Amino acid sequence: MLSIVIDVVYFMLSLALLFAFIRLTRGPTLPDRVVALELIASVIVGYVGVHAIDTGVSSFLDVAIVIALTGFLAAIGFGRFVQRGGVRND
Repeated sequence: MLSIVIDVVYFMLSLALLFAFIRLTRGPTLPDRVVALELIASVIVGYVGVHAIDTGVSSFLDVAIVIALTGFLAAIGFGRFVQRGGVRND
C-alpha cells in the first residue's frame, strides 16, 4: 500500500515539475520565470523528501534542507534585484 502512495506522489511531483518547466520556458516576464525556478527547487525538495521516506535513509533530509535554503537565498537575491530597479551602472 505504501509503495502505491509513493508512486502516486512521484507522479504528482513529476507533473508539477513539468508544469513549472513549461512556465519557466514560456513565462512572459522575468518574475514569472523566477517563481517557476523557485517552484522547481521546492518540487526537488519534495522529491528528495519522498525518496528519504521511500529508502529510509534520513541523511537525504540534509540534502533537502540545503536545496531549500539555496532556493530561499536565490529568492531573497531576486527580491533585492527587483527592489533596486534591475541592472544599474553605478
